[in-house]
This record gives sequence, C-alpha cells and structure tokens, in this order.
Amino acid sequence: MKRRDFIIKSSMASVAVTTSAIAMSNGYHFKSANDIVNIGIIGTGDRGTGLSANINSIANFNIIACCDTLPFKLENGLKAANGKAKGYSDYRKLLDNKDIDAILVATPFNTHSQIAIDALDAGKHVYCEKTMAKGYSSIQNLVNKVDQSDRIFQTGHQYHSSKLYTHVVDLIKKGKIGKVTAFECQWNRHGNWRRNVPSPELERLINWRMYREYSGGLVAELSSHQIDFANWVLNETPNQVMGVGGVDYYKDGRETYDNIHLIYSYPSGVKAKFTCLTSNAKDGYQIKVMGDKGTIHLSYTKAWFFPEGVNENKILGLVDGVSGATVKWDKGLGLPIEIDHKEPSLQALMDFKDSITNNSKPISDIKTGANTAICVQMGLDAMYSNTIITEEAVKDLKFYD
Repeated sequence: MKRRDFIIKSSMASVAVTTSAIAMSNGYHFKSANDIVNIGIIGTGDRGTGLSANINSIANFNIIACCDTLPFKLENGLKAANGKAKGYSDYRKLLDNKDIDAILVATPFNTHSQIAIDALDAGKHVYCEKTMAKGYSSIQNLVNKVDQSDRIFQTGHQYHSSKLYTHVVDLIKKGKIGKVTAFECQWNRHGNWRRNVPSPELERLINWRMYREYSGGLVAELSSHQIDFANWVLNETPNQVMGVGGVDYYKDGRETYDNIHLIYSYPSGVKAKFTCLTSNAKDGYQIKVMGDKGTIHLSYTKAWFFPEGVNENKILGLVDGVSGATVKWDKGLGLPIEIDHKEPSLQALMDFKDSITNNSKPISDIKTGANTAICVQMGLDAMYSNTIITEEAVKDLKFYD
C-alpha cells in the first residue's frame, strides 16, 4: 500500500463543517418520535452480533434483518436478534427491504465506505462502525455521499456518546488540568485475533484483521478510539505522525502488525502517544491526559484526577490532618471523577435512534469520523513506509475545521 495511491486528487474543501447542517435542514422528518425504528445489521460477526443485545434493550428499536456472507455468522446474528429478523447473504437485497429504516455496518474495514454509500442511496440511516473508511479515496467518497444525503450518518466512536467522557472533555476545556501538554494512550491485550477456520479457503474471510487488504490492524481496530478522543479534546487534527510496529510475536503469516507505537504531533505543540501490544496486557486500556495542573486518567468506564505537584499523602493531609479518611482517593490513580453514565456502546445506539426520530445531528458524525479515519491512514502510512507523515503528505486531503 503506497501513500500516493490513496491521495485524493480533488480538494475536500467542499466538505466543510456545514455538511451536517445541510443534512439537518433539508426537510427530512421521521414519522414520529414514538414510532418504531427498524434496523438491519450488515455484518454479524463478533461486533455486529454483540451490539444486538444493546439494540434489543432500546424501546421501539427493532432488528428486522441481518446479513453476512458466512452462513454460521448469519445464524448467530439471527439468534441474537431473538429470531425476529430475516436473513440475507447479499447486503444489497437487505437494502431493498422498504421496511428497514436504518442499518448498522459492522463488516470488515475495507467494505465500510461502499456499503454505507449504497445504504444512503437506498434511503437508509447509517450507523457505521469505526474506523469509518479505509484509505483516503474511500473517505472522500463517503464524505461526498453524506454531504448529498438527507439521512442520519453516525460513526461508531462510541465514547463521544459517553456521559463520562463528555464530562471529562468539559472539565479539560474548563481548565481542570491546566494547559494540556501530552497524551499517553495504550490498549494492550495478551491475546490473538486469530479465529478457527473450518476450511482453508475461508482464512482471509474469517481472519480479515490479519491482512492489509481488508484491515488497518491495531490502529484502526483499537487506537482509533483514542486518536478520536485526542482530536476531540484538542479540537485539532495532527500535522505530523511517526511510528513503528512489526510482526514480532505472532509468526503465523499475518500482515498487520502485532504491536504498534505511534506519536501524533498537533499544531498546538501537544504530542499524543498511542501503543497497542498483543503480547502483554499490563494496564489494558487507558488514556492519560496530562496538563500543567494535573492529569486525568481514563479507563473504559471510569476516570480519575491526579493534581500536579502533590502526592497522595499530602492531599490526604491537607483535607484531614489525622487520617485523610474524608478523601476518596484511589491509590496510584487519584480522585475519582464520578458521574452516572451508561455503557458507551449502548448510549451511542440510543443516541443514533434519537437522532433519527428527532432529525438531529449525531455527536459522532461524518466530521469526526472522517478526521479520525484520515489520522488512522496517516499512522498506517508512517509505519508501513517508515516515514514521518506530515501535512504536506496529505495536502490534497483537507481536514474538517
């Protein structure tokens, strides 16, 4: 994969922040906020099937169709839909079903853009799993289609919907940690993406994450969430990306890396580090946002604040000179940031349904999805070509402001 093969020849200046505003003002209205939204799931692998339970728990949100090219995965998807869905092996036939209002795209990364475009052409609302699209030209094509559509398009970076993450971003923007200076992000797992293959000819279909033709590997599947978060906090997109990775642990013929180490530099001077390992799970998923007044540490569903320039004993002593018992302090983490919130994927699907019925712009929309997808491709280009990728390298591809 060479970068020049993906550089978009036409400018993206036409896809400015007005995209979603246009879609929201062109007269489309759902039947009623109380009416049922019927959804079809395209791609009933682990993610598509896993999200079925969330959809089933949302009032007036019904799965009426499932599609997968692999029969055993389609069977699993239909079971997860509580036997109320019709099965398809061709997603285009699913899109012909006039009873379907929306679709969830949970297919291999390289197919996202075309399926989402076809769904919008069929008049369906689209929830497109992250990362939004693979390669610069596919990002451009999908952005253009959404720009022309009157349907809702939501990207599956679910932390945008998290009440906890939204609260943390607000705290940071209000100066809780002072001037942001760095991000340290990781998503480490000790495990193998490889799945059992019942027949050799199904290897690339089942283990698509291992092959560059279909997959962005760890960058697209994991780090993209945290890259999206850094963009969100800073309200910026990076002007330089460098990184390394390799197939250094799983010597099994895979092409995508089993470890990645990326540094994104932003115009404000902030550097954001992203690491994924598949050979060691120490500390798992975490985001550290560092400022000159403190650090916020995020896990999937929890957050802590650690003031700068103090230690645990000093903080406890300042509040209670005897025992510090009045302070809720998690050793090694800091002061918990507590707020009621739902599991992020569930909240994101609830928000998607609300956007459809209220005709409102999603929080994680084409703008945030496209920017993160560009960042993912820059990271892949940096690692695969062993080159520092700068703004100049993607000068024909304009980020959203």
